[in-house]
Amino acid sequence: MSHTDTRNMLREVVVETNLPFGERRKGKVRDIYDLGDKLLIVATDRISAFDYVLPTPIPNKGVYLTQLSLFWFKKMETIVKNHVLTANINEFPEELQQHKEVLEHRSMLVKKAEVFPIECIVRGYLSGSGWRSYKETGEICGIKLPPGLKESEQLDEPLFTPSTKAEKGHDENISFKKMQEIIGKEDAEQLKELSIKMYEKARDYAKNKGIIIADTKFEFGKTGGEIIVVDEILTPDSSRFWPLDKYEVGKPQPSFDKQYVRDYLLSTGWDRNSQPPSLPEQIVKETEKKYREAYKKLTGEIINI
Repeated sequence: MSHTDTRNMLREVVVETNLPFGERRKGKVRDIYDLGDKLLIVATDRISAFDYVLPTPIPNKGVYLTQLSLFWFKKMETIVKNHVLTANINEFPEELQQHKEVLEHRSMLVKKAEVFPIECIVRGYLSGSGWRSYKETGEICGIKLPPGLKESEQLDEPLFTPSTKAEKGHDENISFKKMQEIIGKEDAEQLKELSIKMYEKARDYAKNKGIIIADTKFEFGKTGGEIIVVDEILTPDSSRFWPLDKYEVGKPQPSFDKQYVRDYLLSTGWDRNSQPPSLPEQIVKETEKKYREAYKKLTGEIINI
């Protein structure tokens, strides 16, 4: 793939948008504006960890999240359609183009969809909460695994381990049976199948680019009776990315994702039940570098900011 050199993509760190149109819904990272027949999604430079938005943003993060999601949405179109209408600022309505400084490269106009209240998590490797659960019970989300597995070990087959989507507080891991009860058997089966297909395609592609996708999560919605994938996909915020050349079974892995920030926060002694501490400049710089490297490795493109 040819290299893209996009200069001056970001003029300032974008933490709050507060744009003068539509009703804004503020997520941990994204600001979503209801424009009537569609939505405007803006990825800010906010970063969250342990269900808290941290006081320190990561410069350019929203650009990398948006551009990487667009890359994967395009690549996954053979499996499932997505909610993107356009991410080209020149195709936005004129009143939005007036806010080009904020919106360019970090926003998308998307279809409205009835979003399923489920996080569709696929695990290809034994890590994070899955590893902790396996050590305690030998299971992940009620799925029994063989004894003797090691931390970060690749699983024989990817596991589909859904969770609820909490507006506030923690998501809750649930069984596939519980998911069927919540959204219906037919839709649950389809979301599971789509999630595993997308994960396997991304896993195989990324491995050839030097990145292991250990796990990831998807969100889906319905529009016109058709299931589509929404939100973001296969980014460092929604996935666990490991460098292939440093992979070693039996221990935690270095990462291209925000696990680096989680590890720093844990090292501070923060109790995870109060407002999180600010991030030092070096942690911010290294985190931005990880997002940049993941984008470059996966897409073959360079964003010069």
